[in-house]
Amino acid sequence: MSVTKAGSAVDRLRALGLELPVLADNPYYVDHRSVDSSIHIAGQLPFKDGVLLGQGVVGRDVELETARELARHCALNCLAAAVQAVGDLDRVRIVQMLVFVASTPDFGLQSRVANAASELLIEVLGEYGRHARTAIGVAGLPLNTPVEIQMVCTAV
Repeated sequence: MSVTKAGSAVDRLRALGLELPVLADNPYYVDHRSVDSSIHIAGQLPFKDGVLLGQGVVGRDVELETARELARHCALNCLAAAVQAVGDLDRVRIVQMLVFVASTPDFGLQSRVANAASELLIEVLGEYGRHARTAIGVAGLPLNTPVEIQMVCTAV
């Protein structure tokens, strides 16, 4: 994993072959809520163009590498929500990330799943992507998704 500050965060995102998605509106909650300079990001699932990219339980139905890719996509959706809040990816600083992994009781590699999301944040935001983090295994998640990520950011 390389930590770079060359170019803008959007340039680094594009260099990874990624772009920020457009998040679908939800009638029951908002994707972000700002309080002063803090941005609280609602739990994001690995949706891409309105399609959930995976379902199942990690360690039973879903392989570790697949779960890692899903975590990266959840983190990308979190970044999209942060940009909705502040308007510019270069203003986003990650404070804390909470990674939920629907996994078997004996899986034990939730942190490896979470590492993929952490790596993406650092690749895109450099030192501003480093964060406090919790990764926990849970019995189930909405829509039977294997991974969900919630985040707290700050804006500069």
